[in-house]
Amino acid sequence: MAHGAPRRLPQDRLPLWLKLAFTAWILGWAPTFAMLLGTQNYFWLCNLANFLIMVGLWRENRLLLSMQWLAVALVGSLWAVDVGTAWLTGVHPIGGTEYMFDPGQPPLTRMMSLYHLILPPVAGFAIWRLGYDRRALLWQTALTWVVVPLTYVFTDPKRNINWVHGPFGQPQEMLDPLLYLAGLTLLWPLAVYLPVHLLMIGLQHWRVRHRH
Repeated sequence: MAHGAPRRLPQDRLPLWLKLAFTAWILGWAPTFAMLLGTQNYFWLCNLANFLIMVGLWRENRLLLSMQWLAVALVGSLWAVDVGTAWLTGVHPIGGTEYMFDPGQPPLTRMMSLYHLILPPVAGFAIWRLGYDRRALLWQTALTWVVVPLTYVFTDPKRNINWVHGPFGQPQEMLDPLLYLAGLTLLWPLAVYLPVHLLMIGLQHWRVRHRH
């Protein structure tokens, strides 16, 4: 390269239209949810993922996007299964999405909750383009171990955000509240993140084998 010639920057690996579209979504979703449900709603790990995915898209940060892929892949899929089954049969096989069929909930709130269907494809596409960072399990677990206790301390128990007062949105009385919280904090990464992490590791090995 000639002295003084400008260095060529690497081409963005994520399309600009995706970054702009997702940012536009956040600019509409975030204030609307705050107005309808209050800022406590941002403590939900899946709601927090909205903001972190936006940052990850613009920075093309493989670690941050891999972390949020762990956060939304299984949760979003199970949410879709529960809502879809309830819509077709009236039965919630998993639970936790009953609010989607509650006439007491504003229609706009229920409609905007459909973002659960959007986050997995967005994060998955980003991971497909950038690759999966294996450190994601450790860092997303650490983030969860911070957010879940803070949720217990700073949010209304009636909201049961992140299910810190009972599984699947229902309060529990079988265990001491702090014992349940400790179990939830430990179980969340094992039940939600680890299966997706292992799947991604398996896919990475499969791709390596089929390159040769």
